Amino acid sequence: MFRKTLARLIRNKAATVGMVIVIIVALTAVFASWLAPYNPSKMNFKERLVPPSWKHPLGTDYAGRDMLSRIIYGARVSMTVGFFAVCVSILVGVTIGTLAGYIGGLTDVILMRLLDIFMAFPSFLLAIIFVVAIGNSQFSLIIAVGLAAFPYFARLTRGSVLSVKEKEYVEAARALGYRPSTIALFHVLPNCLPPIIVMATLLIASAIIMEASLSLLGIGTQPPTPSWGYDLQANLIRLGTHPWLSIFPGLTIMISVFAFNLFGDGLRDALDPRLKL
Repeated sequence: MFRKTLARLIRNKAATVGMVIVIIVALTAVFASWLAPYNPSKMNFKERLVPPSWKHPLGTDYAGRDMLSRIIYGARVSMTVGFFAVCVSILVGVTIGTLAGYIGGLTDVILMRLLDIFMAFPSFLLAIIFVVAIGNSQFSLIIAVGLAAFPYFARLTRGSVLSVKEKEYVEAARALGYRPSTIALFHVLPNCLPPIIVMATLLIASAIIMEASLSLLGIGTQPPTPSWGYDLQANLIRLGTHPWLSIFPGLTIMISVFAFNLFGDGLRDALDPRLKL
């Protein structure tokens, strides 16, 4: 199944391009300390606001810090927040969705009404509330972004569980006397994974945007930690005179999010069971 899915994914040129860019961004985040030509936090006021050149391909900021190095290290922050925030969303959302869909009845009603309350607030507003309540740090940012997005996983999982739990192999497992928890974990949930995986890739892109937006407002990643959103926000006042300071972080966010969306769309098509016929 994995080989067939990968083959269908590779045949999709747009998805392949997105996957390659995602891999490049991920490798950049992992090997940032080897790839960055300079210390991203080291100030050098003798070279402040230097335009792009051979020495500094993306120029320097108002403190003389190399923008290329900051963007490379910023990938580590964005990918870390995006990946672990989605992990938090999956852990909370899939658990709630599985309980609501498999148990049903009053449990389903209560959990879905609680989700309705969460979904009544915009995700971005919830993230701001959580960051303010938990504290301003990278850990709190991960928790905040993850908790803001978990209702989407819960809704998706509940719908998938409701359709899967009536299948013949689930009825056979019940007839054999398996525990409900065993059936839910080993028979129902694994068959709900394809849409969850697709949702995860798409929400990583949303988490990157949310992290950048929170940093843009000054309540996300704090200096001296390099962040695409913070660099974009800190240099907006110089957009008219030194545009490279905001353009390059903005382009990096745009390209990364676009790549995740391409990859997510291609993965959705590759995992579509109708394409296996």
